[in-house]
Amino acid sequence: MPEPVPATPQLLRRVSAGAVLEFMRASGAVTVTDVMAATGLTRATTIAVCEDLVRRGWLLELENQREFGGYRKGRPARRFELNERAGVVLGMDIGYSKVTVVVSDLRGTTMARSSRPFQAGEVGSRERIAFIDGVAMAALRSAATDPGQVLAVCAGVAAPVDRHGEVVATQEFWGLFDLGLPPALKAARGWTVLLENDANLAALGDRWQGAAAGIDDVVVILASERLGSGIVEGGRLVHGTRGSAGELAYLNLVEGVGDTYGIAHLARTWAAEALATAAPTALRAFQPGRVEAEQVFAAAAQGDAVALGILDRLADRMARVIGTVATMLNPELVVIGGGVADSAHVLLAPISERLAGYTATPARVAVSPLGDSIVTVGAVRRALDYVEGNSLDLVLAAAATPA
Repeated sequence: MPEPVPATPQLLRRVSAGAVLEFMRASGAVTVTDVMAATGLTRATTIAVCEDLVRRGWLLELENQREFGGYRKGRPARRFELNERAGVVLGMDIGYSKVTVVVSDLRGTTMARSSRPFQAGEVGSRERIAFIDGVAMAALRSAATDPGQVLAVCAGVAAPVDRHGEVVATQEFWGLFDLGLPPALKAARGWTVLLENDANLAALGDRWQGAAAGIDDVVVILASERLGSGIVEGGRLVHGTRGSAGELAYLNLVEGVGDTYGIAHLARTWAAEALATAAPTALRAFQPGRVEAEQVFAAAAQGDAVALGILDRLADRMARVIGTVATMLNPELVVIGGGVADSAHVLLAPISERLAGYTATPARVAVSPLGDSIVTVGAVRRALDYVEGNSLDLVLAAAATPA
């Protein structure tokens, strides 16, 4: 067991500053009493931390104002507010064929977003890093923000990432994301870059702003092209020894599943197979070979028998997947996330009906409202957590006062 870290005055200051900033992120103007109630800090410590954060540019102290139309004895309470534009963070979703970058202020509000398709081919790490950097700079320009304002970056990749931020490149596909991105962007831009598995970030994002908000035991399954999951247990993200907790390769061994293909991929594949037969279907109205999951769901909503059959197969398959997750991890909630989530609500009832047949501990099932933003939302949250935990070490380039 590792030795406990001694509670030095410096560590206590860092923890206290992080706690205050975390509270301020979700609050408007607050008093010292408000901060004390939220953080459990003493009045003297709260005042000292707030004053320190004001000097450093993280907080703004607002002018004292007495209650309008009334009179109250004594000095008005001091009020503080987060300086949300003191810096920005970047959330990145780095896929095989697309890169998305979001610029967020210190409250987690999106200021700009840039997303570009990428033709991977045989290009090397240097070209991929240059492409990612270009998307990031485009997002910053859209946000009218200087690169020097970036306090932290978090990038989600479709590969396991260990606790040290290293990609576990034990498979060829995972190795495509072992780019050396953190040192490259540190050298080029001076940015601190945190790497994380995309499904883990999806779990953080949905628990922050999605269907799992406030739930401590949840599994979020990215379900569009490939299946992958992020696990939150007891309020903490689970990584595993080498970052592979939540990997679903075992589905190759599960009867009725057999691989890790996701809802969008299978809907497209099964639609193409149906079109190769003589079966009458509304899907023929679309260009052969170009039927996407959204069109299958739309045809099913109109009562098309072929599309309804595909949805039935998808529901049964996802029930088996969620059944194994519920058996092994026993979460309160399983969330289906990713770009396909916008259409997947129709699967909830048939999945839930089948679950009891596949597990003795069925979980509640929901669809994330975050759509294809789920990874970048989690990346922003991870970057904000880093900023708040390291606020005493970060120097703000320009602590801009909001208008």
